[in-house]
Amino acid sequence: MSVKVGIGVAGDIAKVLASIREVGDRARVVCYASPGALMETGGLCDVVERGNPGPAMVSALMDGEIDAAVRGTLPSAQTLQALKIASGVDHLVRIALLETAGGKLFLLAPVGVDEGWTIAQKLELIRSGRIIARKFGLHEGVAILSGGRYGDVGRHAAIDRSLADAELIARLAGAEHTEILVEEAIQRGGLIIAPDGIAGNLMFRTLIFLGGGRSHGAPVVNINKIFVDTSRASPNYANAILLAASLFE
Repeated sequence: MSVKVGIGVAGDIAKVLASIREVGDRARVVCYASPGALMETGGLCDVVERGNPGPAMVSALMDGEIDAAVRGTLPSAQTLQALKIASGVDHLVRIALLETAGGKLFLLAPVGVDEGWTIAQKLELIRSGRIIARKFGLHEGVAILSGGRYGDVGRHAAIDRSLADAELIARLAGAEHTEILVEEAIQRGGLIIAPDGIAGNLMFRTLIFLGGGRSHGAPVVNINKIFVDTSRASPNYANAILLAASLFE
């Protein structure tokens, strides 16, 4: 039986339905929407209508009514707050599946400004990221970025600390420290670890909003359910649905 994946629908209905059509029979999709929002789906998905579709989808995920969930076009604030409360965490940690303008897929973490600030947190992101890379068919190599090159040692204490941390993380995780050379990192691994959450968020936003790249969703990795966060600006949700399904299998 196909994995049952919920997706939120609060706008861009044609885009969501086109994504579900692209997924085909690789997942059974359930659409969560406000009453009357989805008048006709052509049988592409089951429809659950609720006054607050985001919290309703989260509740269904927690109760096991669906195997995984994708935020889709639901607003982030209400949906993610419901997910935090239901999961008993004070913040969410995500790993983003991105695509360069040239079509290369890779994972990036941390992508939240409050995420990945310690060595232990980065090691946990690597562990989770390798699982996602394996299930999504990406290269399992890991590239660790730092705030400078080895030749920059001594220019600033923060650079020295970033280089030392990245070198330690690379040794502990069996990864490769590619210094500040993101152009090298993308060639070395399917998972790139940014120096901190601020740098990761800047990389994410620069690629998506200025560099012609795409985001295919970001699984939340610090909860015991499968939830893939997405942006309403995403042109397609097929990969996010398939990513959610692959993490359950």
